[in-house]
Amino acid sequence: MNIVVTGRRMNVSDELRDFVESQIDNATKVFKIDPMTIEVVLRRDVRSNRVVFACEITLRTKGHIIRTEASDEDVKTAVDIATAKLERQLRKFKTKVIDKRQNAPRLTDAIELVRPVPDYDDETVYESDDGELVRIKEIELSVLNTDEALLQMDMLGHDFFVYVAAEDGTTRVMYRRNEGGYGLICPRLESVEG
Repeated sequence: MNIVVTGRRMNVSDELRDFVESQIDNATKVFKIDPMTIEVVLRRDVRSNRVVFACEITLRTKGHIIRTEASDEDVKTAVDIATAKLERQLRKFKTKVIDKRQNAPRLTDAIELVRPVPDYDDETVYESDDGELVRIKEIELSVLNTDEALLQMDMLGHDFFVYVAAEDGTTRVMYRRNEGGYGLICPRLESVEG
């Protein structure tokens, strides 16, 4: 397990780094899987003339990403809350995905996507004042079924999730509806008559 702890607008002391690594180690005992990379970002913000610390944890393992975030006036309390959330999400991940996969048939054919990749960084930001495109972010698409995509979207805490459908290799977008529930955008390819 690889743990990277960084600080934004604050210095991370060795004592704090050891505390974070200990908390992460305790939270991940629920589900040990290799390779596992964990990025922890500790951030100091000033809100309404008071200092608030935020702890963001991003765990990456075998094509899955689990993300948690918590904030508090005490940095160690923020870490405690975020690692407790991480532990809950790991339990959920283990029971819903891994146990399910052990009983499911294996996907034998790999789906290849041949698409030119534009030449830009993972995240490119453009300056604009008139409603034009201001950000491009490159993402890695995972081959998932609908249940796995829903779980991954919940684990990330996002309102939408883009993935490649294991059933037919199409790119799909799953999203959280304002009225409750989820929606799925599937492409319908138009036939070109010539």
